[in-house]
Amino acid sequence: MQPVLEIHRTDGFALWPVAEARPSGYLPLSGELTTAEVATAVMRIAECNDLDPEHDDRPPRPADPLGSFLHGLLTFEDLYAAGGMRVTDSSTGITLLPGCCNGLEEWRAWREVLRGSDYASFGHDPDPIAERVGDAVRLTVDAERTDSPVIELSVAELGRLLDGAERDLTGFLALAEKWVSENLPDRSAPVTAALVRALDL
Repeated sequence: MQPVLEIHRTDGFALWPVAEARPSGYLPLSGELTTAEVATAVMRIAECNDLDPEHDDRPPRPADPLGSFLHGLLTFEDLYAAGGMRVTDSSTGITLLPGCCNGLEEWRAWREVLRGSDYASFGHDPDPIAERVGDAVRLTVDAERTDSPVIELSVAELGRLLDGAERDLTGFLALAEKWVSENLPDRSAPVTAALVRALDL
């Protein structure tokens, strides 16, 4: 189980150096990322929230490019970070990926399944779900398919995997906090606080 951030090509982004352009996909977050990967992740989380103030109480965008880009990250109460948990069964190769519109800020829904909630869903197209079945958990890759691959594991194993994923998120946050303090020193505190909220840490 890995916390992953959905990323797109970074061509044309010039506010700070990011990792070289790569195909769209998922960036696993952990304390092992390179500086360029951390910069890319911070950029992507800010980008996910880069929406114009419309019918809300947020102030207008600042005129400067950096302030404008970070505006949503620093003014939205509820932040979004496209992605979620990627779970791979190493014995079968089956992989459960977060669906569209799922966010890393929702990762604690997995804990609800551990506490006995019937099920949790993680986006759509595909429609991944986790269901509690007694002392086991069934992960369905796409609940809209009758022939969907599934991963089955014990509640104890899921708990262990979630603990590891939380450590990965915490490790990433430590790297991101250092990167922000060095690269966005004038906005270090509010950007770091926003990342904490975006990752529900």
